[in-house]
This record gives sequence, structure tokens and C-alpha cells, in this order.
Amino acid sequence: MTTTQAPVRTYKAHAQPAWRRMVLTRESAIIVMLVLVVLVSLVTVRNFDSPLTVTYLLRDVAPILLIALPMTLIIVTEEIDLSVASIVGLASVVTGLLAQAGLPFPLAALAAVLVGTLAGGFNGFLVTVVGLPSLAVTIGTLALFRGIAVGLLGTTAITDFPEYWTDLAKANIPGTPIPVIMVLFAVLALVFAVVLHFTPFGRSLFAIGLNKEAAAFSGIDVARTKFRLFVLSGAVSGFAGVYFTLLYSNARGDNAMGMELQIIAAVLLGGVSIFGGRGALHGVIAGVLLIGTLGSALRLAGISSDIINVITGLLLIASVVSTSLLAWLQARRSAAIGRRRGRDHRRSEPAPH
Repeated sequence: MTTTQAPVRTYKAHAQPAWRRMVLTRESAIIVMLVLVVLVSLVTVRNFDSPLTVTYLLRDVAPILLIALPMTLIIVTEEIDLSVASIVGLASVVTGLLAQAGLPFPLAALAAVLVGTLAGGFNGFLVTVVGLPSLAVTIGTLALFRGIAVGLLGTTAITDFPEYWTDLAKANIPGTPIPVIMVLFAVLALVFAVVLHFTPFGRSLFAIGLNKEAAAFSGIDVARTKFRLFVLSGAVSGFAGVYFTLLYSNARGDNAMGMELQIIAAVLLGGVSIFGGRGALHGVIAGVLLIGTLGSALRLAGISSDIINVITGLLLIASVVSTSLLAWLQARRSAAIGRRRGRDHRRSEPAPH
């Protein structure tokens, strides 16, 4: 008795050559734009090449870089968190009030991170358990958390913090203009990159963003996954609030006002699709640095902050529109290829007798 084996099916691993898949991407385009902006700024903007400029640039973008990490994961799942900047402000106020009350600063900072974690959990509960859209929820909690922060502290500011901790927040790696906070960011970025791109959990995020119903049928707990992401976003935002407070020695309810625009613009500019299911962390990091570098160069050139905000808004619009435009062009190209193959197939058919 003989048995026959079913033929082994083989598939092409990728539709394009490896170099093309690595080079011709939105992430690579953003990296090229970043390099061009840096080169142009070095030539045209006075004092842009100063080590002090590099230090202040990296300090300013550090909170944005930190929050952009969990924001990337959230947007990959087709959700959004607009409340992150207000959580930064709330964590800043909590840090200031507890430090002023005499609590040891590490405990005050831990309490602020816990408050941020609870705020993120509140967002996650409304989105995943109650079933409300994340856009509406986080617009509401943006106002809620900001209102609580301003209500706790009023129009006053707390500026008295332990010198050791403020010096640590402003410290550089010895012999370099790079702030110490960038070491922590590099570690977190590596962890997030591994989780997003090389683990089953990361693949589940892309699956949820592409089709949450199909992801649920494949065994992914969509609600629990999204809830964890919102909690993570709140915790990182709380930590960013502590760092923001120490960096500027200032706890105010309106700290980080408008930062959510920069964060979301950088994430979308870095190649993450607002419709979910697509994105890479290195593109997001390049997007944050691009916006930060552009803003720093424009400030050194004497451009007002209002104009810089307009440019950031235009970049945000362009990043969203470009995603839809590229998808439309790809669909048109695929349809044209299909029609051409259909014509070639009909021509190759033998003529009827």
C-alpha cells in the first residue's frame, strides 16, 4: 500500500526586493527629511550647531519621545488618546503638591505616576468596557484632567523642588551634550520596538488595527489588549509629567498645554496609519525628532511660536492625507495591473474554430 503526499505549496515571501522594501518606505522618507532639515539648519541657522542647542532640543522633545512610544501602539490598534498632555499637567500638579506637603520626592513622583496610570485606566474602561469611541472619550478626559489640575493648584505655581532631582533631570551624559533622560528613552524604545515588531503581542496589535472582528475570532482579547495600552499610556504620561516638572522646576496645571498635537503629528508623520494596522517605531522617533528639530531651527531663526504651531498642524494634515492618497494610488495601480493582465490573458487564448 502506497501513500501519496499532498504537494507542498510555496509562496513568494515578499512582493518586492529586500532593498526596495527597506528603502522605499515612509519611514525612510522621514529619516531623509530629518537629515535634510538638520543639514539646512546647520548651514542657514546661526548657533544651530552649538552643543547647547542640541542639549535643549533633546530636553524639549524627551517628554514627546516618551509618550509617543505607547501612543504608537494605541494608534496601530485604530484608537487614539488625546488626553496625554492633560495627564502630564495633572501629574505635574500632584508632584508639586505632594513635594510641597513634605513627602519625600521619590514617593511624590511615584504617586504622580500612579495618578497617570489611573487616568489611563479610566480612559481604557470607558473605551473597552463601556464601548465609547476613544476620540470622544479622550477629548472629554482631556478637559476633565486639565480642569482637575487647574482646580487643585489654581493659577499659582510650585517652584521649590529638591536640587538633587532637578539637577538630575537636567544632567547630561558626561562629556556629551546628550541629556541623561535619553538613556532611559533608548532603553524604553528598544523594549517597545521588540514588543511591537517581534512578539505575538505586537502582531496582535496590527491584527486588531486591520480588523478587530477577525482578530477577536482568531483568539485575541481585543478589549483587554486595548485597556492595557491606555493604562500604559497613562503611566508613561505620568512619568513624563514628573520629568517635565523637574526639568522646568515648575508645577502648574497648564503644563504641557497643546503637547498632544505634537505627539500625534509626530506619530502620524512617522508612518503610523490613523486607520490602524500599520506603523514602525523608528519612523515615529524620526518624526518626533523632525518636528523638534524644525521647531528649534525656526525659533533660533526668530519665527514665532504661532507660526511653528501652524507648521505642525500642516504636517499633521499632510501625514493623514498622504496615507489616504498613497492607498488610493496603490489601489489604482493594482486595478490597472489587473486589467492589463486580463487583456493579455484574452489575447493569449486560442481563437475559436
